[in-house]
Amino acid sequence: MPNYDFHNLRVLICDDSLQIRLLLKNFLTGFGFQDIIETIDAESAFKELVACDPDLVITDWNLATTEGTELVRQIRLSPDSPNPYVPIIMLTGYTEIERVVVARDSGVSSFLAKPVSANALYKRLVSLVEDKRLFVRMEDFIGPDRRFKKKGQPEGLERRN
Repeated sequence: MPNYDFHNLRVLICDDSLQIRLLLKNFLTGFGFQDIIETIDAESAFKELVACDPDLVITDWNLATTEGTELVRQIRLSPDSPNPYVPIIMLTGYTEIERVVVARDSGVSSFLAKPVSANALYKRLVSLVEDKRLFVRMEDFIGPDRRFKKKGQPEGLERRN
């Protein structure tokens, strides 16, 4: 596993659970992060995002007043967002494929299931650092390109002559 220097990066954590925030903060501090901002709801998270322009956002799916996907959409689409391209990790105990699709379609960069371990979080951080996907910007979506390149020649109607 590569060893990256994260000490100059700022992280915004949005989770209404004190235990999860403490756990994430301990993991991130162990990885070298020094500037970690904690919030408990989407409203305060967006205010902090505007005020301090973090390099990474980690948000829970279930927040006190709204869903984390709404926060992601606000970060991606609001004209007040200082960086709609900031990497966002969605943290959740709900791992059904439907939820993964909703999170992906809201613009998350990565999805991480609870219970979270230090190893799993570090792997997600490395994958974000090494992610070569471009961002797609459309009227109602900004996020990592969701299209994957197909290998080989397409068959059937997709094949060009």
